[in-house]
Amino acid sequence: MPSQAHHYFITHPNVVVSDTVPVPQWPLSDLGRSRMKAALGLPWIRELTAIYCSTEQKAIDGAHILGAHLQLPIKALHALGENDRSSTGFLPPPEFEKVADTFFAQPLQSVRGWERACDAQARIVQAVSDLVNADTSGGSIAIVSHGAVGALLYCHLTGQDISRRWDQPANGGGNYFRFSMSPRDAYSHWQAIDVQ
Repeated sequence: MPSQAHHYFITHPNVVVSDTVPVPQWPLSDLGRSRMKAALGLPWIRELTAIYCSTEQKAIDGAHILGAHLQLPIKALHALGENDRSSTGFLPPPEFEKVADTFFAQPLQSVRGWERACDAQARIVQAVSDLVNADTSGGSIAIVSHGAVGALLYCHLTGQDISRRWDQPANGGGNYFRFSMSPRDAYSHWQAIDVQ
């Protein structure tokens, strides 16, 4: 893998939200699937030679859509998962947003038992570094994962302090940025997958 290769971090789009199903088991909604299929028309999709995702169902669903289109296998890795929020489980959206604000604002503290932002950042950076270094597919990698860890990776790549200002837009997910690990940089901010 050339060190200057560009890769793509993609957040899963819209999901079926349920307070009776564990969050990691939420699938993509019909809208999410439609938006992920719209991404197949992006010009850089044909550059992809490997697809990785987290082990959460919504990320697996998104990765499978890419993989089926490109006839590529997907590899699911636990370390690519969203920040661990199992201590609270499902939270109603207004409450979730408040806790997420605090998660980013106090990265060295655990908010209501959530994984600390600094720890989630270290995990996602290590996971992405490891898979980029180990990948032998010869082209660009797609990583289908989640918004908060994507924002933490973006902060690392661009040398920014952890802040929610770098989180993805509030459009239900389904955003991406292009990046490299060597040199360490992000070459775009979040862009919606269904906007050509």
